[in-house]
Amino acid sequence: MTIVARMTGREALLSAFDRLFDAAAKKLNVACTPEERTEAKEQFASRFDAALEVAKGVQVAALPEEVIASIPLAQQTHEMLRAVAFRQAEQRLLEHMAGQADTRYGGN
Repeated sequence: MTIVARMTGREALLSAFDRLFDAAAKKLNVACTPEERTEAKEQFASRFDAALEVAKGVQVAALPEEVIASIPLAQQTHEMLRAVAFRQAEQRLLEHMAGQADTRYGGN
């Protein structure tokens, strides 16, 4: 039987920040002092305070490393999908307006 660690959503997100910070520092070959790391985590917590406050009330299983690694990809995918949806909405609006212009003024 596998025992899954439970934690609040806030704890899970801050733990994910720690793992992402370590991975980024290693990949970029950057050395940080413990004080710099603490400051970065405090800035993250300050910036996302509202979300972390809401996450306090949620119990979740510890996030697996694979999930942490996929977060940046998920964010990029989300931004790309938003851009595609915006373009489609823009195209539909133009088609709708063009259709109204043809019928309103009798067309050609």
